[in-house]
Amino acid sequence: MKKILHVDYNLCIGCETCQGVCDFIHDGKPNIRIYYTMSGLPIPINCRHCERAPCMDICPVGAISKDHEGAVIIDIHKCIGCLMCLAVCPFGVPSFNPKVKAVTKCDMCASRRKEGLNPACEEMCPAEAIFFGEPGIVEDRIRRRTAEKIARERILATNLL
Repeated sequence: MKKILHVDYNLCIGCETCQGVCDFIHDGKPNIRIYYTMSGLPIPINCRHCERAPCMDICPVGAISKDHEGAVIIDIHKCIGCLMCLAVCPFGVPSFNPKVKAVTKCDMCASRRKEGLNPACEEMCPAEAIFFGEPGIVEDRIRRRTAEKIARERILATNLL
């Protein structure tokens, strides 16, 4: 069953827990990174596992595919390190990993998912800014959080009048 990994930027507190746990699990090569904007706002950048992934389409050796849950996966044994995937990724996510001599990126913790566990970044996020699940459930959560935000803003505006 298809699943998605969603990051709610409104909830991210910039603690870098997601980056730290990913770094630990992937031997010093985190697949989610916190970048700070010029205004100091923390933004986690990770693979979006695109429905129509340009990295998959451009790979000349077919090293990139999707698994049964919709995660875009790179087979490091097929990868020739041409970096074409990085060139076409709208988020600049794939990166060359010199340890394995191939391009790597987030695979939504494929080894953890095989064991029935969720991605580590989602499980460890103290702000619950990262959510993993079926698209309908994730979309509903996003809408509920949006409704709560709108309600808070309305209440605040009403109280100020």
